[in-house]
Amino acid sequence: MDVLEKALEARSKKINKVETTKALKSPMEVYARLEEIAAAGYEGLAKEDSAYFLKCFGLFDKGEDFMLRVRIPSGQLIHEQALRIGEVAQTYANDYIDISTRMQVVLHYIQIENIAKVLHALKEVGLSTFQTGADNTRNTVSDPLDGLAYDNIIETKPIVDKLEKQFIENPEWISTLPRKFNTGILGSLSNSCNIFGHDCCFVLAQKEGRFGFNVYLGARVGVQAKDADLFVTADEVPEFYAALLRVFKRYGYRDNRNKNRLHFLLSDVGVPAFIEAVKEEAGKNYAEAGVTMVQSQNIALGSNKILLKDNTYAYKVIVPSGIFSGTDMIEAAKSAQTYGSGHLRLTYDQNLFLVNIPQEELSGLEASPLVAKYAAFNNLYFQDMIACAGTHTCSFGVIPNKPDAIEMAHFLNSEVAIENAQVRMNWSACPKGCGIHGIADIGFEGCKAKDEEGNRVDGVHIFIGGKITRRAKEAHVLHKSLPITEAKHHVKYLLKTYAGYKERSETFEAFETRFFSHNYSYQAISFFTKINYVLREKLGLNVMFELDKEPTSGRREEYELFTFGLKLFKLLTGEKRFEAVDGLSPTLARPRKIKRDEVSKLNPRVPPKLSEVIYNMTHENKSERAQVFSELLVALKEV
Repeated sequence: MDVLEKALEARSKKINKVETTKALKSPMEVYARLEEIAAAGYEGLAKEDSAYFLKCFGLFDKGEDFMLRVRIPSGQLIHEQALRIGEVAQTYANDYIDISTRMQVVLHYIQIENIAKVLHALKEVGLSTFQTGADNTRNTVSDPLDGLAYDNIIETKPIVDKLEKQFIENPEWISTLPRKFNTGILGSLSNSCNIFGHDCCFVLAQKEGRFGFNVYLGARVGVQAKDADLFVTADEVPEFYAALLRVFKRYGYRDNRNKNRLHFLLSDVGVPAFIEAVKEEAGKNYAEAGVTMVQSQNIALGSNKILLKDNTYAYKVIVPSGIFSGTDMIEAAKSAQTYGSGHLRLTYDQNLFLVNIPQEELSGLEASPLVAKYAAFNNLYFQDMIACAGTHTCSFGVIPNKPDAIEMAHFLNSEVAIENAQVRMNWSACPKGCGIHGIADIGFEGCKAKDEEGNRVDGVHIFIGGKITRRAKEAHVLHKSLPITEAKHHVKYLLKTYAGYKERSETFEAFETRFFSHNYSYQAISFFTKINYVLREKLGLNVMFELDKEPTSGRREEYELFTFGLKLFKLLTGEKRFEAVDGLSPTLARPRKIKRDEVSKLNPRVPPKLSEVIYNMTHENKSERAQVFSELLVALKEV
C-alpha cells in the first residue's frame, strides 16, 4: 500500500474545516439529544450540529425549517412504510414530497420542534434517515424491478440489506469517510439505475458460467466510473465492500473537500494499485472481470405496464419532476394494497411502480384516483424526465428547474408528438449535477443568460448525446447560456429531426449515435438548431432548414459550413449560389457574382446580418470563407 500512503502524505499538509468539526463529537451524541433539541428549538442547536452532524441523519437546516431525506434501500417500500411517509408529509411537511434520483423521498418544511416526532414515526415502520447526508455511504440504488422483472438475473435486495446492517445501522461507520460515497448494484440486463454513475458500482456480469458482478469505481458529476477489472460473486460483495470502505476511510483525502471523492484518489494512485490495497485489506485475491451483461436502457422506458416473472404486472406512475405529495403517497399505498401486493418501488428517474398487479386488476387500477390524476403526464416527454430540486427548495439552485422541466415537456408534447419513441431529458439546477444531466439524451444545466434586451434571465446549457447502454458516456455541450424561452425551440428542432429520420421504435440514444454524431459535428448541430430558431421564431419565416439524411461533408467543419451555406442560399432565395458547370462539382462550379446583402435583396424578409452570414459561409474564395461555426453563432445573435 506504499503508493496510497505516499499519495495521502502529499495531501495531508492540512485538513479541511469539516474534518475539524467532525472531531468535536460523535454524531450519535447529537442524535441522542434530538428530543432535547426539539424541545429547546433553535436556541438549543449548536452551530456544528446544524452545519454538519444533523446532516448525518438526513436533516438539513434551511433557516426556518428542515429538509429530511428518508433512506429507502433499493427504493423498495412496503404498504405500511408508504402509508407512514404520506401521513408524516401531511402532518409535518406541508403535504409535499420529492422523489429523488437516489430512489428515496425528501420531505421539506419540517419545524424543529417536530424533528424527533418525525424520526420516531418513521422508525416505527422500519424507515431510517441515517447516513443520507454528509460524509457517509448514501442510499444504495438498484433496479426498481429487482427480483421481479424478466431481465433480472440476480436479486440484489438481500445483498443491500446485508450492507445496510453492516454499515448504515452501525454507529461506528457514521461520519467516518473522507467524503460522501454513492453505491449502485445492478442484477439486471437493463440499466435502470444509472449504474455507472456511482463511487462504487456492482454491475451484472458473467464469468466462466457464473453470474456475479464486475466492479466499476470512482464516478462523480461529469465522470463515469472506471472498470476495476474485478469480478465478485453475490456472496463476496459484503466483504469486498467492507474492505473497499476501510481502504477509502484510511487513505482518502481530507484536505480539499472539492477533491476528496474516491475519484481523486483513484486518479492519483491508479485503479490497479487501489484494488491491490483492497485485496490485501480483505485478505482475498478476487477474480479478474468477467463479461459485463448490461445490454440496454431500462426495459420500462416508454411503457407503463411491465409484465413480471410471475405473470403479474408492475404499473408505472409518472410523477412530473418527482413532485409528489403525502396525500398521493397515501393513495399510492392504498392502491398498491387494493390492486396488488401492497408494495411500491421508487425509481431513479423520480417515478414509482405499484407492483404485482394481476392482469384482471389493471383496469381497476387505471380507473383509480391516483392513476387518473397523473394520466396527463403519461407521454414521451414526462416518462423519462429527471429534474433536481431547483431554487424552490435548494440553496444551490440557479433556476427553478422542476417547473422549467414540466413546462418544456408540455411544450414539446404539443409541438412534436412522436409515436414509438424514447427520449431521456434530465435537468440540473446548477453545476452540481444532481439531475444527472450529463448522461441524458438531452440534458440541461441551469445558469443565468441574457435575453435579446440584455436582461439577466433564467437559462440553461444544453447537452446532447449522453449514453446509458452497456457503458455510460457523458454528453456533449451543444449550447451554452441560452434563455429557457429560447432553449425549448432548439430542443424542438432536434426532436423534429428525430421524428423525421428515426427507424421504427429507435430510441433517441440510438438515433443520436447513428445519425447526429455519426453524420455531423456537434458544432454543425448547434448551428442547425440556432439557424432554425432565427428563421422561424425570430424572423417568422415559414421555412425549415433540415439536415440531410445522408450528408456528404463527412463531419469536417469547413465542408459542413460550405454545404450548409449553399442550402441556406437556396432555401431563402430559391436560387443556387453557384451556377452549374458541366462535369464540375459545386465547389468548382462558377460562383454567382453577389454582394454581402444579396440574400436580403432576393428575399426582403432576410435581414442584412443574416445575408452576411450566408455570404461568409459561401465566399467565392475558399480562403475567405468562415472556418468555424462558433463565429457564425456569435453573428447570429445580432440577427
